Amino acid sequence: MNSIALKKFLQGVIALFTVPKDNPALTVAQYRAFSKHLPLMYAILLTNMVALASTHASTAPAWLVYYLPGMLGVIGIARMIVWLRARNRQIGAEEAYRKLRATNIVTAPITLVFTVWALLLLPYGDAYQRSHVSFFMSITVIGCIFCLMHLRSSALMVTAVVTIPFLFAMLGTGQPTFIAMGVNVILVTIAMIAILLTHYRDFRGLNESRQALIEQQQALNERNQAIQALSDENLRLASLDSLTSLQNRRSFFRQLEERFAHARENGSELAIGIIDLDGFKPVNDMYGHAAGDKVLIEIGNRLTRIQCEQIQIFRMGGDEFGLILSDPRGEALVQKLGAMICDSICEPINIGGGTVQVTGSIGFAIFPDVGADSQSLYERADYALYTAKRNHRAGAVVFNAQQADELSRQKVVEDAMAAADLRRELSLVYQPIVHAASGRCVAFEALARWESPLIGRVSPAEFVPVAEHSGRITMITRLLLEQALEEAKRWPETVMLSFNLSAHDLVSAEGMLRIVAVVGKSGIDPSRIVFEITETAVMHDFDQALSSVELLRRMGCGIALDDFGTGYSSLHHIHKLPLTKIKIDGSFVRDIQTRKTSYNIVKSLLALCADMDLEPVVEGVETEAELAVVTGLGASLVQGYHFSPPLAPADARTYLDASPDMTHQKSA
Repeated sequence: MNSIALKKFLQGVIALFTVPKDNPALTVAQYRAFSKHLPLMYAILLTNMVALASTHASTAPAWLVYYLPGMLGVIGIARMIVWLRARNRQIGAEEAYRKLRATNIVTAPITLVFTVWALLLLPYGDAYQRSHVSFFMSITVIGCIFCLMHLRSSALMVTAVVTIPFLFAMLGTGQPTFIAMGVNVILVTIAMIAILLTHYRDFRGLNESRQALIEQQQALNERNQAIQALSDENLRLASLDSLTSLQNRRSFFRQLEERFAHARENGSELAIGIIDLDGFKPVNDMYGHAAGDKVLIEIGNRLTRIQCEQIQIFRMGGDEFGLILSDPRGEALVQKLGAMICDSICEPINIGGGTVQVTGSIGFAIFPDVGADSQSLYERADYALYTAKRNHRAGAVVFNAQQADELSRQKVVEDAMAAADLRRELSLVYQPIVHAASGRCVAFEALARWESPLIGRVSPAEFVPVAEHSGRITMITRLLLEQALEEAKRWPETVMLSFNLSAHDLVSAEGMLRIVAVVGKSGIDPSRIVFEITETAVMHDFDQALSSVELLRRMGCGIALDDFGTGYSSLHHIHKLPLTKIKIDGSFVRDIQTRKTSYNIVKSLLALCADMDLEPVVEGVETEAELAVVTGLGASLVQGYHFSPPLAPADARTYLDASPDMTHQKSA
């Protein structure tokens, strides 16, 4: 057992001082790392040798400080040049092994020559020079160990050849200082050898791991190809709308960026269109979301029929679609395409249990006429859509100079609003609502006014949409409602206040609770307040609007549907809302005495109000002839410039004082 153990021990020791050949990849890796460090080792060795020889030039023989160092220097420089040339050359495992083995063979003789030379200098000179010899041997062995760490066998040879003679030389001096230096160098060298062995083990393990990774690379490449195919499919699905199978909003903006850059680079035209369905929400609310989905799918199919290499169709979300038109070649062709799309959308749609009909409005913007970048081009198409829905429903509008002026004005208004002290700058005027038979003022409608110190007077038609877009409308509503309620306290209790709410007020549960709080805090009897809402606001989110209206009705407030007949609501929705009044839009009243169609519409609306037990208010009465017709049809409450324009608060109170009912009360 002891002989076997001794044999294994000796084999292990021999293995430490030989170059391994069992792992070709490790051999090549050793050579690559080793060849980069060896020139540095020779540079360190030669520099230290020159320094040591120079300090002994005046005390040691010439052959020790000139001839022998010169010969060693020539050998060192030659070896350094050889390794500098070889460090970036790619070689195989066999050649690498031969070079490492050759280095291993010459390591011991070269190291021994340098060691003997240094020890021969030890007897010469004073204590400083002898200390320099000790420093040379210790610092050189440490530097060589670091440079040879990738060739373990050579590093161990250098350590053994240098440190053992050095220790005995230091012990032979008999001086405690040199003995301590010798022992110290041995201890440091042992620590360095431990670090060397650990590093070599880690290097070997790292190389083996690298080999394992290389072997796995082919399998990984195959997996990566499968993953890439799956990723491409996921990207395709992520760019599609799941309902209509059209490309989605993300894909729209990605392709818009690409096509815009191409158009700008090539000087070609690019048009984008934003399509919004008109009348879709009533279909969704009346027939359910399944029917709404069928409508969206059918509209998507119709739009797909016009899709080609030049035209790409997208579903942006909800009932909004988009298109990108490459090189449209003029506004006329864009308008023609828009008309064709509108005609296609408005055809009846079979939803299974019947047919429904929706229309579409389109806004276009054409580069390079407008749009400095893709985002601004989209914003202008969106504004053109807003113009289409406001003025040309079921039609197409191309962004033009007039809209550019409007958009610029909108930005001016938005900036002025952001800087405004709205509590000080906003005010209200009041237009009387009159009992036609007696001429008595029964209510005032509060109308907002804004006098900006920056841009002057701004009409509600301008600042209300801006306030809605910027999110300030709910704050403005509260400020104006507080003003209106405070003014209403000065009126007789028989005079009511009519106050307008925006779509944002109706669909915000939190905003509605704040409105309720303002009413409660005012001390005004809620039955004196009528909140006016529009058909468009109701249809924006019918369920939340219904909840808000029911909350106001439970307080005792009245609810009037404003501008009735101009929106997209249906009798189904009107019936579900707890209304108290309907305001017939003034557009039906203008020249009613000469327009048979207007006459019949107002007549029908008044009959509808009577059937639904709702009190009608006819707006826009401006002449005696119009008043005669609407009263002849049965209207009792009217509003318009025939009686009074909107009045400042003090003028409204004066108007009340002159009202027949008020005059009668005073004389009594």
